[in-house]
This record gives sequence, structure tokens and C-alpha cells, in this order.
Amino acid sequence: MLAYCTNIHPGESWAETRSNIEKYTIRVKETVSPDRPFPIGLRLSARAASEITGSEAASFADWLAEHGCFVPTINGFPYGQFHGAAVKENVYLPDWRSPDRVAYTKRLADLLALWLPGGVTGSISTVPAGFRSAVTNADMPLVRRNIIETLDYLAGIRELGGSEIVLSIEPEPGCVIEATAELLQFIDSLALSSGQARFIGICLDCCHQAVEFENPSDCLRLLADAGVRIGKVQVSSGLVIDDIEKIRESDLKRFIDPVYLHQVVARRPGGEIERFTDLPDAMAEWDRGGAEWRIHYHVPVFAERFGPFGTTRFFLEEILPMLDPSILLEVETYTWDVLPPELRLPDMADSIVREMQWVEGRRVVEKCPAVLTFHAPVL
Repeated sequence: MLAYCTNIHPGESWAETRSNIEKYTIRVKETVSPDRPFPIGLRLSARAASEITGSEAASFADWLAEHGCFVPTINGFPYGQFHGAAVKENVYLPDWRSPDRVAYTKRLADLLALWLPGGVTGSISTVPAGFRSAVTNADMPLVRRNIIETLDYLAGIRELGGSEIVLSIEPEPGCVIEATAELLQFIDSLALSSGQARFIGICLDCCHQAVEFENPSDCLRLLADAGVRIGKVQVSSGLVIDDIEKIRESDLKRFIDPVYLHQVVARRPGGEIERFTDLPDAMAEWDRGGAEWRIHYHVPVFAERFGPFGTTRFFLEEILPMLDPSILLEVETYTWDVLPPELRLPDMADSIVREMQWVEGRRVVEKCPAVLTFHAPVL
């Protein structure tokens, strides 16, 4: 399945969210999936989720059926406003220390259970515990209790004859859980029963893991060996500075925006890693020679270079043919509104279509001979 995440569309209310789906998502479906059911990667804010009444949830289910669409996943990462205001570190709040995060995720599960087609397992992507500078070791027992409570709630939905929904933790630079191995350590620390463990997995964001200098085959092998489920793979690409001598300060400033956090991971020739919370922090030391920078800035997945910048498209080209065809792929380039104008197509729907078509052209295993297919547990 190939979807795109509707977090690209501004709007925090349910009315705005549904309007965007009716305006843009149908246009995308008509081009990329005119004769097949089309999966929608739905983003719901806490506000939108609270505004959906029982009758409205039923109405949306009818709309989905009428238009040949379905919802296999909800992006439950950003709780509050995600466009048009300074999000930065606030995107992780409330984090998994808070009962508000628990209540929000349970609400999303209730809605997703209503919309999932029979026989389809769903996923809710979520914050990787919280932002590293905000969550202390003393907070971790509370984080674990809240996540276990949520897993038990998901298990309860299933036990009552409802859908199977997997809480999919999304590692991200700068957070408590950044790397794939850290996610596995965290899941191990939960000491889950087998019944609970089936409801937790990973949302593997390709931009995030590429920025972490992870290797696609290593990521998948770790997950397979640990038996951790892949809830979905977010198909995304970040910026790369592979020759810092060619970069001017003005080049970098074009990618600074007041809305999103753009973490930077730099690797020196000797392999030493340095981490910066945001692009301006890295720019303060940008004249240090020899380092390769990888920047958490989602750019169109089809682009290999932007002037003097490279991208992490190579990660996508390597990982896509390795994935089991049953894994949900979700294109997630939510930065469309803040991208430099020359890096986006004039029309948002056209940009989404181009990205999805690029992905389709690279996920066909027959076009990539001698690749290794990993059979990690999938949904």
C-alpha cells in the first residue's frame, strides 16, 4: 500500500481536515489509483479528533466507501497546531509523560477502529517518548506506564472483536529515541507480555534514520532479529551537505524557517558524530571543515540534489526494494509550505502525485535484481 500523509495540508479542525481530503486527496487518487482502493494517511490533531461525533465518523466512513478510499493509519505525532505557527520543540508536547498524550492516542484508536476495513491492521504513529532535553531518566517510569496503558487499551479493542491497531513509535533526531537500536532497547525495557508486544512497533521514517547515518539493511535486520513490527514506513528525504566548502551561509539560510525544527547530525572524517538541535545552531560552527551534514528537513523524495545540497534519496533507493510488499508506505513531505519556492511544484496535488509516482517506480523488486528482502514482522 502507498499513501501520503495529510499533514502536508494546513488545518487543525475536523472541518478543515475533511475539506482538504475532499479537495486534494481525491485529485491524487484519480491520478495514482483511479481503479483501486486508495489508502489515506490521515493526520488528526487533538482538536479535530475531539470534534468528530459518532454521526460524523459514520458520515466519513460512508464518504470513504463512496470514493474508494480507506484509512489504514493515523499520524498521531503532532498533537496541536502543525502549520503557520512556531512548532519547533512544541511538536513533541504533550509527550508520553502526559495523560493528555494517552487520552489523545486512545481517541485516535477509537476512530481508526471505526474506519479500518475488515482484515486490515492499522497503525498510529507517535512521539518517541519525548524531546531528549525535556525528558529525564526520572521521567521514564511514567513514560513506560503511559505507553503500557495505551497498549492495553489497543489490546482491549481487539479482544472485543475490533480491529488490530499497532502503536508505532517514530524515532527522530534529538529525541529520547533516535536510533533503531534505541527503540529496541526501549521496547525491551517495557517488559511486555506477548499479548501486549503485538500492539507496539516502529514507524520507520526514512529521513530520520538517514540523518542518523543509519544503514537501511542494518535497520531492517535489527527489527527482524528482534521481532519488532513495522507499522509503516514514512517515505521521506532530508538534506545533505557532502562538500561544505561549496556551501555559502546564504545557501543555508534559505532552509531556516520559524515553524519547524531542523536537527543536524554531522559526521567528521574520523567518524565522530556531533548533533545540533536546529540548523542555526549548526551554522554557528559551519566553517569547521571536513564534516558531512545531514539535516532533518523533508524535501521532495524524487530530488537527488538541490544546487550545492545533496539529499538522502539514496536511503530510499536502497530500502524500498528491500521491504515486504505488504508494508504500508506513506510519503511524508510536510514542509511544502516552507520549502524555497523553486523546490516545489506550483500545485500541491501535482507535487504529491509526482512523489508517489517516483516511489512506485522504485518499490518494484523486479526492477532491482539481487536485492535482499527482509521479512520483518509486518502489519
